[in-house]
Amino acid sequence: MSEFIQTDPIIESNNFIVLDKYVKSVQPSHYQTEADLEKELIRDLRQQGYEYLNYITTPEALLGNLRTQMESLNQVVFTDAEWVRFLDEYLNKPSESLIDRTRKLHDDYIYDFIFDDGHIQNIYLWDKKNISRNKVQVINQMTQTGSSANRYDVTILVNGLPLVQIELKKRGVAIREAFNQVHRYSKESFNEENSLFKYLQLFVISNGTDSRYFANTTKRDKNSFEFTMNWALKNNDPIKDLKDFTATFLSKITLLNVLIHYSVFDTSNTLLIMRPYQIAATERIIWKIRSAIASKTKSGPHTGGYIWHTTGSGKTLTSFKAARLATEMDEVDKVFFVVDRKDLDYQTMKEYQRFSPDSVNGSNSTAGLKRNIEKDDNKIVVTTIQKLNNFMSSEQQHEIYDKQVVFIFDECHRSQFGEAQKRLKQKFKKYCQFGFTGTPIKVENALGSETTASVFGSELHSYVITDAIRDQKVLKFMVDYNDVRPQFKDYETEQDLAKLSAAETKKALLHPTRISEISSYILEHFNQKTHRQSGKGFNAMFAVSSVDAAKAYYQELQKQQEGRDKPLKIATIFSFAANEAQSAIGEIDDETFSPTDLPDVSSKEFLSRCVDDYNRLFQTSYTINGNDFQNYYRDLAKRVKTREVDLLIVVGMFLTGFDAPTLNTLFVDKNLRYHGLIQAFSRTNRIYDATKSFGNIVTFRDLEQATTDAIKLFGKTETAEVLLERSYQDYLNGYVDAGEEQAGYLAVVQELQERFPEPSEIVKESDKKAFVDLFGKFLKLDNILQNYDDFVSLRALQELDVDNPEEVAAFQAKYHMDEATMADLSQLTLPIVREIQDYRSAYNDIRDWYTNERRNQQDSQSQVDWDSVVFEVELLKSQEINLDYILELIFETNKKVSDKDVLIEEISRTIRASLGNRAKEDLIVAFIHHSDLDSFADKTDIIEQFFRFAQKEQKKEVEALIQAEGLHVENAKRYIQSSLKHEYASENGNALNEALPKMSPLNPQYRTKKQTVFQKISALVEKFKGIGGEL
Repeated sequence: MSEFIQTDPIIESNNFIVLDKYVKSVQPSHYQTEADLEKELIRDLRQQGYEYLNYITTPEALLGNLRTQMESLNQVVFTDAEWVRFLDEYLNKPSESLIDRTRKLHDDYIYDFIFDDGHIQNIYLWDKKNISRNKVQVINQMTQTGSSANRYDVTILVNGLPLVQIELKKRGVAIREAFNQVHRYSKESFNEENSLFKYLQLFVISNGTDSRYFANTTKRDKNSFEFTMNWALKNNDPIKDLKDFTATFLSKITLLNVLIHYSVFDTSNTLLIMRPYQIAATERIIWKIRSAIASKTKSGPHTGGYIWHTTGSGKTLTSFKAARLATEMDEVDKVFFVVDRKDLDYQTMKEYQRFSPDSVNGSNSTAGLKRNIEKDDNKIVVTTIQKLNNFMSSEQQHEIYDKQVVFIFDECHRSQFGEAQKRLKQKFKKYCQFGFTGTPIKVENALGSETTASVFGSELHSYVITDAIRDQKVLKFMVDYNDVRPQFKDYETEQDLAKLSAAETKKALLHPTRISEISSYILEHFNQKTHRQSGKGFNAMFAVSSVDAAKAYYQELQKQQEGRDKPLKIATIFSFAANEAQSAIGEIDDETFSPTDLPDVSSKEFLSRCVDDYNRLFQTSYTINGNDFQNYYRDLAKRVKTREVDLLIVVGMFLTGFDAPTLNTLFVDKNLRYHGLIQAFSRTNRIYDATKSFGNIVTFRDLEQATTDAIKLFGKTETAEVLLERSYQDYLNGYVDAGEEQAGYLAVVQELQERFPEPSEIVKESDKKAFVDLFGKFLKLDNILQNYDDFVSLRALQELDVDNPEEVAAFQAKYHMDEATMADLSQLTLPIVREIQDYRSAYNDIRDWYTNERRNQQDSQSQVDWDSVVFEVELLKSQEINLDYILELIFETNKKVSDKDVLIEEISRTIRASLGNRAKEDLIVAFIHHSDLDSFADKTDIIEQFFRFAQKEQKKEVEALIQAEGLHVENAKRYIQSSLKHEYASENGNALNEALPKMSPLNPQYRTKKQTVFQKISALVEKFKGIGGEL
């Protein structure tokens, strides 16, 4: 058995599930197969007190054990009829989805069941108060059939319900393969109609040397590999080996705590399982409250502390969970969860209002707050700093001042030194106070004598930006100082804040020529920086130094994009910032929600015009008056998150506390320092998917030293490199990482061209695997290099007609390149567009072959090990060409070639290179044959005619499918229409069953019929998604 060593005082170390210390177990020296790994895992779990049921391998046996466990937990005995009724009424309704089952576990886990003799009894799914009463069992090799028959590795049952699924791969196999397998099972069998596996809360994946866990959620932006997590110690050291992971995370009490206390099912039906650092912080806050009350310490820094968790690591979830758990303590009368009003977007407000109605409704009135404080049935009070301050000012005497309260400040770097803090100390007699911050005020960046520690107490837990980058929970930054305006260089490189504030400097930095050049750069490079050349890409924010700068840039950007095809949707927001003393160097001015307080009329009028522009863009009706401006702020936040706004210009608002994973670029013309710099940069580095490889920072002032200083302070590191992306030259020519040579882009291209000159002729299985590996490296490097301006100019140089002096001169001016540099770069070999298309097409073909053939060959004689191969699907999608582009290409190519067969060959090459449009090849080719291409007036005309043609074809194919399979007409159309809208067909819920011909589910033909219909509809959806029209 593994040995635990605890060194802290017993009052602290008693019940922590995130350990301070752990001695790693000795790993086996011999080779382990996947079966060996599974046997060892089950053996270790049995030693930890799990009951192993080797006979449960079918759904029927699983149900039998579930009955035994439900009877045991609830001390009842069901008759056969009562058990069937209990399953149908409550526990295993066929119509329920994964979301319904998760809600049942979190909110509706007690059911009033009427027994046949008429008596009613509460039946519990689990005991949340006395968690050791819950029975934990382990089974393996369970088989279940949905659209395919799947056999699962190891399942953990809690009171008979399968809540944790563990998928294993042998050591040396990419852990992503285990992740992909979980996803395949989710699609094929976990969520099958009568499946108890819809209760799954947690997945564990391991290849022996790396073990991770993640929540079972249907949210597509939360179920990518980036959201998997290692378990860890209090100091954030990851616990990776399966043996150590089993001894810690899978110990019975830890696992039950994670499932019951440290998971959250939010108002948007997303299941979130907390990460180890979030749990560690929550545990230590609860311990601190207990020990402060036990030692009768009434107030002051010794009763609390602060949590230093970096921006983007989920502080709000941690702080809110700590507040909720604190309310469960008998000794605590009230818990105040204090947030900044500007951080309250619509989603967060919905979460808070579940627990504390009226408290966060945007107004400064304290009536709702007072009501919540005086309610006996609600211990938690969610409020804003502004309201709490108003309450303490207006209520000289109140009984709450003498009660035991806990304050949790969600973003304490803003609240800690203001009026509210002074009043709180005067008014409240018995309180514990905790603050969360990503950028604490330390001695190095404090402007006064107060630091975060002097106000809140000692640091209870830290998870700094370097920890988050190591765990791949936030991204690195790529900081590019764009220094191509020589006449303004002295001002842009000035480091002295006093000189930068001088009137002369401000005027120079707002010079119309400079504003025009920077605006032009942003518009020209926007699609490149945000990966918008194809597909959805990301969006961007532009941080500027003042309201005057916001006005100048907004006007110039709009002017320069007049008459442009598809202009950017640009919005701005700014407001009045009170001239308050700052408590830390680089603190961003706190703008109020009262733009009408702006000192000059022209700024108010300008903001009003910008809001009018916004109203025209999105058919809204906001103004800058009163609560209406707050509503504008929230609507703007929502549209930035959904990528409806392309570029947002800000002065201070949105630079702190705003969370938008779809944002990847920050343009900066502002003197950022320390706290403000890390906060602003961190808007861009939320994880999203494989295409978002880092946060793109483009600065129009020299912030290199300021960036280094901020990173060293807030990253607890001596070197800034750990947070910054590698140089362009590294990615182009290769570099050494941890002693291993990593090939650069040029070397990968050369190898591709030498080994696979004809990608369509790759036949041998070993060659297919080698090509997939190599082209995957190409896709990754190409995706990264797209962010570098030098790479864009190198690509442009490949397409330049060097014999045309006018073109050459324009190129040199645009890219600031002299002839010598041009000559050097011309020597480099880059693949042409057509070559890349052929490679993409071959990559897609091999992926299709692998999916359809290799995976189904369970007893294949193949000597090629595909386990380590990862298909870079997200990167393929990110460089996806859209349907409009293909249709425009048909229009352009038709002008150059008269033969339709030649045109079809050319267009098919493009379609096959596109992952999303491959299924539309037959449809597009039929359209070309069907149409007189010379009759189309312009690109808009061909697009319009294609969609008309495709909608007719769609209607025909849907009707033919319904007739051929004998489907229920209305239900089938409803199901297909819904699938087309979501762009994928799903077996979850009852919609598919209702579309099938009348047939008993017990009929042996039922499952085959359902599967045939589902596959045909899936293929139809793939072909016609995005076409629109009614069926």
